[in-house]
This record gives sequence, C-alpha cells and structure tokens, in this order.
Amino acid sequence: MEDEVLAEVANQLYAKPLENFVAARASAAKESAPTDKELAAAVRALPKPSVAAWAVNMLAVHQPDVLAQLTELGGRMRAAQASLDAAVLRDLGRERRTSLSAAVDTARSVAQEHGRAISDAMASEVEETLRALTADEGAAAAVRSGRLLKTLLADGVNAVDLDGTVAVPSVLPPAAAAPASGPAASPGRKMRTTAAAPQQRRPDKPRLEAVRQTPRPALPPALERARAALAEAQAAQTGTARAAQELQDQADEIRTDIAEFLRETADLRARLRTAEEQLERSKKRLAVTVAEAKQAVRAADKAERTAVLAQERVLRLGNTRD
Repeated sequence: MEDEVLAEVANQLYAKPLENFVAARASAAKESAPTDKELAAAVRALPKPSVAAWAVNMLAVHQPDVLAQLTELGGRMRAAQASLDAAVLRDLGRERRTSLSAAVDTARSVAQEHGRAISDAMASEVEETLRALTADEGAAAAVRSGRLLKTLLADGVNAVDLDGTVAVPSVLPPAAAAPASGPAASPGRKMRTTAAAPQQRRPDKPRLEAVRQTPRPALPPALERARAALAEAQAAQTGTARAAQELQDQADEIRTDIAEFLRETADLRARLRTAEEQLERSKKRLAVTVAEAKQAVRAADKAERTAVLAQERVLRLGNTRD
C-alpha cells in the first residue's frame, strides 16, 4: 500500500459532512478490502476529526484561497521577524488579526453550509489553528492538507507540535506555497522558498534561535519590538477575556436550562404520583364493580327463573279452572 493512495481516500473522507464520516469510512474500507486488505485496514484506522478540525478541513476544501492568503501573510511575518523590522511586524500583526477574524467567519459559514454549526468556543479553536498556520510552515502544510484531526496551537517560539494532528502525515502539500500575487519581499528581507520548506517543516530548534544569533540592534528597535509584543499580548488578552465571558454566558444558560428541567422533572414526578394513585383507586373500584356486576347477574338469573316458575304456575292454574 502506498501512502499516496491512502491519502487520496482520506482526502475524500475528510471532505464529507462530519455526520457521514463513520459510514463513509466503513464503506471505503469495504470497497478496498477485496483488492487491498492492507489499504482497507489503514482506511478503517483513519480517526474521525474533532468538530473544530473538521471546520478547518471544510475551509481547506471549499475555500483554499483563504488559507493561501494566510500562508502568504505568515511568510511575510516570518521574514519581518527575521529582519527584526518592528514597524512591519506591527502592521502585519494588525493585518493578521483582521484576516483571522474574516477567515473564522468564513469557516463558520462553510461549516454551516455542510450541516454543522460552530459554537464560539470551537470558533476560538479554529482561530488558534489558523494563527498557527501563519506562525509555522509545517502547521501551514498540515492545515492546507484538509486532513486535520485536531486543532493546533502555536506559542510563537517553538515549532508547532504536529504529532497526531493530521491524517497520512507523510503526504502533505509544500509547506510554503505562497501565491504568486502576494507582496514581494523588500530588499534585505528575503522570503523562504518552497524548495527550502521540507527541511524547515519540523525545525528541531526554536524559531527565535536565528534571531538570537543576529547581532543585537540598538535600544530603539528593541523598544519597538517590546511594544509590538505588548500589543499582541493585549490583543490576545482581550480575545481570551471575550472567550471566557462567552463560556461563562453559556454556563449561565446551561444552569438556567438545568433549573428548568429540574422543575419540569419535579412536576412530572408529582403528576406521575397522582396518576398512580388514581390508577390504584380505579383498580379497586373496578374490582368492586366487577363483583357487584357478578352478583347482579346472579340475581337477575334467579329473578328470571322465579318469573318463569310463576308463569308456569299461572298457566297450570288456568288450565285447572277450565
């Protein structure tokens, strides 16, 4: 079995609505079994993605240009970071926030179109994954594959941990495939090329090690970098606080629902007890009524026999007189 063949099957499976994944996986494995048992086993072992990862996959399948633009933006950000250009980093940081917000909205719309609504908490996971795409070339390749299994997280220093995050990791698109229409790097800010991507997909050392090896600039650029980092941290704090508030609101709504369900449950239990008591009374009344009905039937039979005997006596007496 070749990984490329498995990747082709996986591409079809991970492009389907999430609710259809398990059935489609079983069907694909059954179809492969007669000719390639190894492939069938590998297909059956393909994990079902998380909801947020599936939403990112839908974006990769149906709106690949969105990911291409974010990939190109990530390349420019890494180039600016390598050249220690604080002013450009500030501008690119603002651009990334706007682009990520738009990309998350697009992901929610695409997911909705394919049968699954994305909650605010899941949307935050989608945003973190797309942020990782802009920060790490290996993460970009994993996201753009459309076979993501779980969401990603970038700390901005170390390479994104991709272990177990993508199906068929041996077959991934080029890590740095920025669109040709993207802004060109300015002199002195050489962009990383696609040819260099395979060696940089999973760097063993923190990304900032190259920066540490660069001669330290004067204080003003360092101050600018610190201000840029502060702005990023404040933006992240705002986003985290917003997400926390949204989760708190959801928790309050769930508590309200639980209280309502408890009230309904208590009411239903009270109605059930009343119904059971009425049932018992009805059973007793039925037993009494049945007994009385039997007695009434016996009494009616006796009365009927008495009437017959009386009628016969009347007839005999009448015949005697004649």
